[in-house]
Amino acid sequence: MILNMGPILRGEITRMDIAYELTPEPIFDVTFPENAKVSGYLTDDAGYMRLYLTATLPYKGQCARCLAPVYGVFTLEFERTVAAEGTISEEQLEENIDSYVMIRDGKLDVDEPLREELLISFPMRLLCDEDCQGLCPKCGKPKRDGDCGCSQKEIDPRLAVLLNWQSNEEEK
Repeated sequence: MILNMGPILRGEITRMDIAYELTPEPIFDVTFPENAKVSGYLTDDAGYMRLYLTATLPYKGQCARCLAPVYGVFTLEFERTVAAEGTISEEQLEENIDSYVMIRDGKLDVDEPLREELLISFPMRLLCDEDCQGLCPKCGKPKRDGDCGCSQKEIDPRLAVLLNWQSNEEEK
């Protein structure tokens, strides 16, 4: 969403309410059944402008441990200082790039920094449960369904020869 900042820059208003839908960037193995719902406001307090947004984004994916379907809603609180072009130096902007959004030609594009923050903040791995134990490495059965009967003791194949050697010695 591109906001016309003219009324705030001229001092006609000190608060601008914001509500719209944002199409999220695709993320590998995650689908978004709906657009993100964004709401918030922009304030101007004697030339000090702040942007406050909340984005809620429903998602579907797979558990990283057991591959079960995972559904949820990701919520992001987004807050930045708004500065007009030319009011801060490029050096200051580069040092504090995550603190500012810039007004360019009397307009403020909130989509670009919000999409970037959604990508950075979205969980890298989805889990069906924090305590998910994953799949059995032998049979592939989800461990949450109970014991699968597979032996948990595994012999290192490099040392299996020693086990055979020990058995041969006991037989003599």
